[in-house]
Amino acid sequence: MASAESIGLRLDALPLSAFHRRMLWLIAAGMFFDSFDITLAGSVLGALVHGGMSNLRLNGFFISSTFIGMAIGGSLAGLLGDRFGRRFTYQANLLVFGLASVAAGFASSMPWLIALRLIMGVGLGAEIVVGYSTLIEIIPPKHRGRYSALLALVTNSALFVSSLAGYFLIPLWGWRSMFFVSGAGALLVWVARKSMPESPRWLAGEGRLDEADRIVAKIEADIHGADYRAPETPPTLMEHTPMPPLSVLFSREIWTRTLVGTTISVVIGIAIYSFVTWVPTFLLKQGLSLSSSLGYSMLMSLGGPVGAGIGVLCTDRFGRRRCITIASLIGAAMGVSYALSTSPMMAAVMGFLLFCCLYAIVALAVACYIPELFGTRYRLRGNGFCAVVGRIASFCAPGITLLVYQAGGIRYVAFSVAMLLVLQALVVFGFGVETRSRSLEVIEEASGSLEPVVAQFSRR
Repeated sequence: MASAESIGLRLDALPLSAFHRRMLWLIAAGMFFDSFDITLAGSVLGALVHGGMSNLRLNGFFISSTFIGMAIGGSLAGLLGDRFGRRFTYQANLLVFGLASVAAGFASSMPWLIALRLIMGVGLGAEIVVGYSTLIEIIPPKHRGRYSALLALVTNSALFVSSLAGYFLIPLWGWRSMFFVSGAGALLVWVARKSMPESPRWLAGEGRLDEADRIVAKIEADIHGADYRAPETPPTLMEHTPMPPLSVLFSREIWTRTLVGTTISVVIGIAIYSFVTWVPTFLLKQGLSLSSSLGYSMLMSLGGPVGAGIGVLCTDRFGRRRCITIASLIGAAMGVSYALSTSPMMAAVMGFLLFCCLYAIVALAVACYIPELFGTRYRLRGNGFCAVVGRIASFCAPGITLLVYQAGGIRYVAFSVAMLLVLQALVVFGFGVETRSRSLEVIEEASGSLEPVVAQFSRR
């Protein structure tokens, strides 16, 4: 007889197989085009300013509309993903941003492009929340960090690919081609992912044990053969209970985890979207040509896949908490070095190293650590809440960035990023927990019993 506990134990006992690799690449493909769509802003906005269709103020509105949409999308993904399942949610959001991206390629003015970007943002924000959370629910504990970091590596390689595409496509076919590439890719992945199964852990948590058992049994049969029988497990220790309310994130048992996840989301959101996205535009304003601006930005963007690759190597070897703390402190030092750079080439090298640290943190924390902090029954709402707060901060970042830039140039912007990274290191080191090689159920139990919270919700 299947139980919620036995489903988790059986998933954790599986060896890595073609099933896990297939899930990784199908999720990664959607996440890649999600990241491509987000990061194309740097190249596209620089080209729009150069062509006279936009200016810094309108660019700020474009970036802010992205994060308004992503905040809405992250909120909806958390609610819908925990209520209706991971599969429904990640397919819906992929369709939204794929269609909106294609439409953006036909935008006739900047206001239309900003409006379509808001719609794109809804799908973009949801994909990030659901993709990482879904993967960690099916990968065995010993390999969960590496596979999550691999997902981040593929996702963040879009930063370099987007810069490379902008360098070649925009001079030839204009900024519209970037949106066509992103939208078409997303729609192709939507078709390919229609056969993906639902998360067995989510099904078990919802009491749909027969469905969860069938999915896990099929995976076991594909790996071990049709005659394989899962070992008997003791009676479940975690019976199905009503879905905990959102207030569980602020309960005595969970609030420190929410603090850690929110801090990382806010700092990374501001660091990336107050610095990375604005780099081509800032370089143009400093007198570089469009070609030189895109070239230096492409060099810095190599730090995305390199940093994510460092995350792949470190996460299961040294642990998430320690690596995030160290990467934050090194990133702060690189931010200061960038601010003190005396030439464009030196700035590009320091920017590359800063990008490495930022995207190593994305691979370690956003891809794996934050979703691990929350239990299966409220994982997407926990991850979604952290992401939404991060998007709100990202929404505010363009306006604050312009003020800081006007006060002291890109040097002040880099100093601000460095200070935020130091704050992040202190919070993660002081309040974070280590999750390396631990079952998701064990991590959840370590936070303390949530039964009083759930019982109180059930009586309402």
